[in-house]
Formats: sequence, structure tokens, C-alpha cells
Amino acid sequence: MGVRLYKEPELTNPVMVASWPGIGNIGIIAVDTLRGMVGAEEFGEIEPWDFFYPKRVLIRDGDLKELEFPANKFYYKKTESKDLLFFIGEEQPADGGKTYAEGGKAYLMANLVLDIAQKFGCKRVYTSGAAVAPIHHSMRPKVWAVPNMKDLIEEIRTYENTIVMSEIEGRGGQGNITGLNGLLLGVAKKRKIEAICVMGEIPVYLQGFPFPYPRASRSVLEFLTIALGVEIDLGEFQAIIERSDKEIDRLYEKFPQEIKEQLDKLRYVSYARPTEPAPITEEDKKRILEDIDKLFKKEPRED
Repeated sequence: MGVRLYKEPELTNPVMVASWPGIGNIGIIAVDTLRGMVGAEEFGEIEPWDFFYPKRVLIRDGDLKELEFPANKFYYKKTESKDLLFFIGEEQPADGGKTYAEGGKAYLMANLVLDIAQKFGCKRVYTSGAAVAPIHHSMRPKVWAVPNMKDLIEEIRTYENTIVMSEIEGRGGQGNITGLNGLLLGVAKKRKIEAICVMGEIPVYLQGFPFPYPRASRSVLEFLTIALGVEIDLGEFQAIIERSDKEIDRLYEKFPQEIKEQLDKLRYVSYARPTEPAPITEEDKKRILEDIDKLFKKEPRED
């Protein structure tokens, strides 16, 4: 059990960006898109045997030929601005059949990821995921950022379209990050490594559907490219957003009119501003989610 490296690239003060699947696959789409666009090269992986069950078993002529496990791989790229490390996992290790990582396996994986970060001299790590928010799906999602050190807060405030999560109105300075995104921040702090989790907003009424939300992934990408000093062309990514928007609009049209009227209040209101009234109450959100759940239990989803 552990990490297997195919090569050891020579890197200078690299920054690591890590992500796993989650709500809307917001983080992993953003990070994997960035990895592909900068042309990062695979150089290692975390061996899966003690973390995951096989996701596929290949049998040919009655013989077991192969067990296919979720991949958890490391990549690197030397750029003009700084050297980059990527860690991309296809699945989060979880005990007891839970969706998000927790327990001994998750803690071990977080430490293995940071072992590689420190081996190559990383002083900072970014993780990425989703933030469930009271926004409309047609809006530009903001990025919620959570640092593991107070010294990073002022830096985060300089980024456009970004909010420090603890400062969002109504949260009372509190916040919660599930899975490896949050765990990695805590383990990094113990090791005195700077870490920031950046989460793209997904509308509260879309959080339970099994399809991606690339609008939020784009917001995360915009943050990361500025933070890392990397220039990429997001023109092709816009086409992915437009296709997703059409699918979500078709879904939205199935909502009862009274629900759409409530959700339409979210179009132009920025809930993060303390001077503005909340567009819908917590009671409204609960009722809307219950109504949507009932609606899609009555008819099969097209996905």
C-alpha cells in the first residue's frame, strides 16, 4: 500500500491542485480541465488496493483477467509562472458505504497526497469542490474560498467573484466542508502547508441531480488560472456550459409554476450582501426541495 512513482520530475517550489468527484462534479471538472489544458504529464499514483473495491471485473473464457479500480493519479507541469502538481482521484475512500470520505482510509489518503506535495517542495495546496447556494442556475456562480490559515484571508479577498465562506451573510462565521476537500485542509495545516479550498456555487435545487454543473466549474477555473498565473483558452469550455444550460432549462420547465416563481426570485439578488433581504427563506427552500423530490418520484428522470 502507498504511492507508486513512475518518475521523479525536477520541480521548483511547485503548487499542488487536488480534486475528487462531488456534487455536480464541479471541482474535478475544473481541475481536470486545467490539467489537460496545460498538458500536465502523469508521473505516479496511489495504489488502490486498500482504499477501494474493484469497480469492474474482467472475465474472459471463464478466467479472471483483470480487476479495475478507481484511479488516483499524480501529474506535473513546468510552466513559465510556476511549476504545478495535480492530484486527481476518481473516487473518495469512505468507510461504511458513505458518499464522502471519512474515517481511517480518508485520513491515510490525505496524508499520502501531502507526502508527495512535500516530497517535491510544495508550500501551497488548492482543493476544489461545490458550494450549495441559494442562486439561480442562470447566474454566474461565485467561488467560496476557505483557507487553512488566517494570513491567507486578505489574499482571497483580492480575487474577483470570490467570497471568504466564513464571511457570507447568515453563516455566523461558521462553515463546513465534507470529504477530502476539508480533510486535506486540516492535515495540511498540521504540516504547516498553506491550503485553500475553492468551491463553485451550485443552485440548491440542483444538488441532488446526477449531472455536472460546468457553470460553477468555469468560475473555479477562472480563480485557479489567476491564482496560479496560468493562461488558458476557455472558448471550448463555453460550449459545454451552453449544452448543460439547455439540459437544465428543460428540467426547470418541469417544475410546477409556483416553484418556478419562487426560484425566479433568485435571479438578480446577491444573497451575500448583508444590506439586501434574503430572496427566499429557509422554510421556502425546504418546501421547494420537498416539492421537487415529489415531482421526480412521480416520473422517471431522463438521465
